[in-house]
Amino acid sequence: MRKIAIYDTTLRDGCQAEGVAFSVADKVRVAERLDDLGVDYIEGGWPNETNLRDREFYAAMRDVPLRRAKLAAFGSTRRGDIAPEDDRNLQALLEAGAPVITIFGKSWDLHVTEVLRVSRDENLRMVEDSVAYLLAQGREVIFDGEHFFDGYRADREYAVETLLAAVRGGAKTLVLCDTNGGALPLDAARIVGAVQERLKDVVRENGLTLGIHAHNDSGMAVATSQIAVEHGCDHVQGTINGYGERCGNANLCTIIPTLELKMGLRCLPEGKLQELTELSRYVSELANLAHDDRQPYVGASAFAHKGGMHIDAVMKVPSSFEQVSPESVGNTRRFLMSDQAGGGAIVAKLLKLKPELDKRSPEVRELLRRVKELENRGYQFEGAEGSFELMAQKVLGTYERLWELLGFRVIVEKREDGRILSEATVKVRLGEEEVLEAGEGNGPVNALDGALRKALGRRFPELADITLTDYKVRVLNADAGTAASVRVLIESTDGEDEWGTVGAHENVIDASWQALADSLEYGLQKRLRRRGGQSEER
Repeated sequence: MRKIAIYDTTLRDGCQAEGVAFSVADKVRVAERLDDLGVDYIEGGWPNETNLRDREFYAAMRDVPLRRAKLAAFGSTRRGDIAPEDDRNLQALLEAGAPVITIFGKSWDLHVTEVLRVSRDENLRMVEDSVAYLLAQGREVIFDGEHFFDGYRADREYAVETLLAAVRGGAKTLVLCDTNGGALPLDAARIVGAVQERLKDVVRENGLTLGIHAHNDSGMAVATSQIAVEHGCDHVQGTINGYGERCGNANLCTIIPTLELKMGLRCLPEGKLQELTELSRYVSELANLAHDDRQPYVGASAFAHKGGMHIDAVMKVPSSFEQVSPESVGNTRRFLMSDQAGGGAIVAKLLKLKPELDKRSPEVRELLRRVKELENRGYQFEGAEGSFELMAQKVLGTYERLWELLGFRVIVEKREDGRILSEATVKVRLGEEEVLEAGEGNGPVNALDGALRKALGRRFPELADITLTDYKVRVLNADAGTAASVRVLIESTDGEDEWGTVGAHENVIDASWQALADSLEYGLQKRLRRRGGQSEER
């Protein structure tokens, strides 16, 4: 079976999308999930001198072993009229420590003469020298021919010469980039086919791989990528959910199942395609963006049926109104009159916690009922494994209450000097004891966190190991104005594991409390289990 290398650039191209701002911790979590999915390359960012976040990401990834994927750093060729060893950007790429470096060079002479303002010959030397230098430092080098399709239309010979310069430098993967996103599929097919014919001897002699990198400014990125594969590209770049600058990048959540299920090609390890929907929703949750219900394959509406005739036909023969089975991509079929969304994915999560459960068991049905009820109220569990597991424990009868909330109060005061002070009091029951504590913070959630930790800290010193790493709020029904419901996602770590928790309510403080309490309780459970059960002070 022909293998297509999947190169994910969500953490670099995807971060350039309007409204997307992954933290370093977010990026590490996404990289781990992409590795588990089985992509071949994970591009983490451009670690130049001015991009502190990406430099911190590559530093953090030194302690994260990847099982399947190769981590790639992204940057440009050397600058004009400077030696590679003296180029600060190339040195920064090497310092990132990634085993793969992807560099882009200009394939459109317009950019060479008008943007870089170097000669055409110097641009070719910049490509060749940069590739050769990075290879000599022991890195695998991928060459992205930036603006290749526009460059080919302007001067096909020069565009191909930029690829040949990369080959002379030693690159084994040449990526044709539709950087402006303006190529039409049949136009792309013609150009890819012509490049294949032009380079066939070079490809054969050097064992080269051609790739495709498409942007979506004409709404054609997926089609351009698919047709490029049909014409010989064995390397596909894109992002989860199609996130990217302007109109986005080619959507891997559409490309991958199309290549595997429609074209019989292998992109992911066996069985991993079924995890694609969960990953898609996970990334959108961390990006703090609403998941696109109408995405092909992975959207909530992708297998939703409303018309009576359609529902009747699907119940008899699912393929009568479905291009592929929802299970093949980890999605679920929905009949909108009964609205059974999310059942399959939630059952799969529950079976991971307790594999011996039967899908028809009362516990499974009860959990599905609760999840559906909460989803209708605005909860989202794709990025909140902590809250889901606590709820599952309660349904399965394995939940052990560590404390009970008796009440909390929050006061926010703006003083005459302009300072804003937040105070919170929390009252909890610990066994037979009632504990009341107060805390201050730079905001109400910070104050609640401090008060709760004071109330629980003497009994559970393990809480000192747990820190909150991110806090996101999303308005669910913006048309309600200040009365709108909100969803709060909190991400936490104990230095060894990371997890997310969720809360939803019309009151942002209550939603935050739910996520905060779940975060500390779930984290404390993990610490106690890791240390052999109960703490000595308990």
